[in-house]
Amino acid sequence: MNPNGTISEILSHKGNTVWSISPDATVFEAIQIMADKNVGALLVTENDKLVGIISERDYTRKVVIKGKASRTTAVREILSSHVIHVSPSSTVEECLRLMTDHHFRHLPVLDGDRIAGIVSIGDLVNWIISAQHTTISQLQTYITGVPA
Repeated sequence: MNPNGTISEILSHKGNTVWSISPDATVFEAIQIMADKNVGALLVTENDKLVGIISERDYTRKVVIKGKASRTTAVREILSSHVIHVSPSSTVEECLRLMTDHHFRHLPVLDGDRIAGIVSIGDLVNWIISAQHTTISQLQTYITGVPA
């Protein structure tokens, strides 16, 4: 396991299930799906194309703090429409840099115009931890001659 693996490797391990919502749905519906699926963000799609992303952070900053009603506010009113995305060939390091520089936790993966998946900061950190564990085990075996 390479510490700087590609996003396609991560998606092959975690799966490429993506939860999405229409921009015409209510914010309440979006939050309900996030709670039901235990995810922190949904891709916003229209005709199978990515048009934005909505996260728990969007909800708290654009609905709760501004006193809007989640049952009557449409997703399109609060979604982040400038969505930074990566390709399956992007590296873990590239994605971590993007997420750190732009202060977000979820990153859509597009293969051309097709949605290939989504990765979270947690997915990337878990990948690095597993890769480091594998490297340490290999080094211990090399040094001691005894498998860890």
